Amino acid sequence: MAQTDDRRAFEAQLIALIPHLRAFGRTLTGDFARGDDLAQDALAKAWAAQDSFQMGTNMKAWTFMILRNLFYSDMRRAWRSSHLDPETAERTLVAVTGDTDRLELDELRRAISMLVPDQREALILIGAAGMSYEEVAEIMCCPVGTVKSRVSRARDQLALLYAEGSIAADAQAPDRAMAAIFEQIDCYLAAA
Repeated sequence: MAQTDDRRAFEAQLIALIPHLRAFGRTLTGDFARGDDLAQDALAKAWAAQDSFQMGTNMKAWTFMILRNLFYSDMRRAWRSSHLDPETAERTLVAVTGDTDRLELDELRRAISMLVPDQREALILIGAAGMSYEEVAEIMCCPVGTVKSRVSRARDQLALLYAEGSIAADAQAPDRAMAAIFEQIDCYLAAA
């Protein structure tokens, strides 16, 4: 009987969040239709994973994390599968970025990897994943002030590493820097 009550409560809370999920989806995508599709996918995923939700915890944060993860997964897939008309491609000028861009990003990745784990996680979730301090506090199970402190200390430590020129080298290829950062985001969110 308690399980049936939990399912009803879950359903009621999930239904109440539909407008919020649609608004968040639209904000992320910048498009009404895509935002609604994203919200619908997040609702379906939340419904399928309802056994993993703990009643009494923040369902809004949980569903928003599902929606955000879906959005980032779609974005990562989208850039790999863009369709370009050959005729348009011939007329398009090639924009060459600096040769140092990927090296600088890789240097940042290596510097971030030198941070203590709590600072690294907070900085990556705030800076690279674009999450709010409140969302990160919930994921890291700590107060918002602690997250702000960790991010501030991480930034100070990065500035010191750059000033000293003491960023350690590693064997990872520089062109994998962005992928490595996104993989870390996925790991942090999966562990939450």
